[in-house]
Amino acid sequence: MDSLDGFIGTFSGLRFWPLDPNPEKILITDIAHALAHQCRFGGHASKFYSVAEHSVYVSKLCQPEDALWGLLHDASEAYLVDLPRPLKLLPEFAPYRGAERRLQRAVAERFGLSQEQPASVTEADDAMLWIEAHSLLGSVPLDVVRDTRPPFEMTDPLLPVEAERLFLSRFKELTA
Repeated sequence: MDSLDGFIGTFSGLRFWPLDPNPEKILITDIAHALAHQCRFGGHASKFYSVAEHSVYVSKLCQPEDALWGLLHDASEAYLVDLPRPLKLLPEFAPYRGAERRLQRAVAERFGLSQEQPASVTEADDAMLWIEAHSLLGSVPLDVVRDTRPPFEMTDPLLPVEAERLFLSRFKELTA
């Protein structure tokens, strides 16, 4: 049996090493496809709601100059999967967070972004978490409870193929 060396096969057919990421092998088509097929909240939402669709909303809520960063803020999850925030923050997941940071830096390098996530992206991501939790979870986690109702609700999330198209369309719009 061949020994495993930590690569994954991507949608485009590449071999990719998430723990030793090569920015040249990070493809927007792989990111869009993988994120469109990953459900937020570890799959525990009331309806399928993809990380790709979430990312498009974040890109529209953050400052316009940070929109591409917003779209790609979870791009590392295309290769490392989306972990729910309460798990990701546990001490036991420190190695995962380190791998995610390294991979996200490679994404930033690949797409010409600053190495650090802009504050407006973090704020937009937190706002979307509140909206999504309110709309798609039976109970809202305490860390996202707010005194008011969200500005909108997620009532009809997109199918993966639609979310993938939307993500790629938003990318083209932001990089044209």
